[in-house]
Amino acid sequence: MTLEQLGWDENFAHAFAPHAAAGCLPARVTLELKGHFEVTGETGARLGECAGKFAHGTRTAADYPAIGDWVAITPQTGDDTRALIHAVLPRKTKFSRKAAGEQEVEQVVAANVDTVFLVSALDGNYHLHRTERYLAAAWASGAQPVVLLNKADVNDDTADITGELAVIGRDVPVFVISAQTRRGLKALAPYLLPGRTIALLGSSGVGKSTLINRLVGDTVQDTQEVRDADNKGRHTTTQRELIVAPSGFIVIDTPGMRELQPWDAIAGIDAAFSDVTAVAGQCKFRDCAHTGEPGCAVAAALANGSLDSARWEAYLRMQRASAYEVRRTDRAAQQRQKTDVKKATKALRQRVHEKHGED
Repeated sequence: MTLEQLGWDENFAHAFAPHAAAGCLPARVTLELKGHFEVTGETGARLGECAGKFAHGTRTAADYPAIGDWVAITPQTGDDTRALIHAVLPRKTKFSRKAAGEQEVEQVVAANVDTVFLVSALDGNYHLHRTERYLAAAWASGAQPVVLLNKADVNDDTADITGELAVIGRDVPVFVISAQTRRGLKALAPYLLPGRTIALLGSSGVGKSTLINRLVGDTVQDTQEVRDADNKGRHTTTQRELIVAPSGFIVIDTPGMRELQPWDAIAGIDAAFSDVTAVAGQCKFRDCAHTGEPGCAVAAALANGSLDSARWEAYLRMQRASAYEVRRTDRAAQQRQKTDVKKATKALRQRVHEKHGED
């Protein structure tokens, strides 16, 4: 397999030049394992592990290799099945989330992705707010988001859903498909080009594995039925894997995620709602809260109809959700909020006391 077939381009070649001079070979992370990685290059697939110097100089978990990364490797002497990873090349795009737990830790789900297929199911699993979180993470990644509403064979009533998605993601393509019956799959052809990388993301049971099998044209992923009680899957995919289809496109499958907290959701939301932030930037005061302040451009735009109220509400909802996740995982923010509440309560009690004193 050539590097170009794995998604190699001139930008990666330029970034790799110093490592080539040091005697390294380029390879792409095609499978994540516990503590190890499958890395694939022109000499085939090897089991890779991070070199001691690389691990020692790595500051955060996000600096370690992730599925889709390009890395600099050297084959281990006397073993043509293993390699040492010395560096991770700069990422073109990265889909990140906050790792589970209270600490603020970035987890890179997939790297160097061109298009993100955000898969939702129409069998009762669909949830607008979950889709909003996936969209925020996709926008922040730098990859192109595409929403796939799967399982149209069990529910063909999508008018309300597509209407909601048009509000929160004006320029995001939405396709109604059925991986089971292959309905609508031909429309995805423009994204399935040789050397281009797509990642499938979605919660368990939405049909990602079945969809990959249909797109690739072979049974490369196991599938299972969802539970009838709650339309949830059984985590068919348990690891992140990169697959090169016979037609040449590259697909990354990821395990279903019960919870998604985008790592840099605010930046992604602002970019996706650039029309809203442009209006807000015209307010008279920088710290305008858009709740009745004089010279509020948002209030004026909502009044004259130049800013759609549904889009404004979607923007606020996503901002609130992102801020909530930050507070929930940031102990310092929690402590600041607790202190602010105490101060506000004390001030309120003081005002009440003074008022009664005047009476």
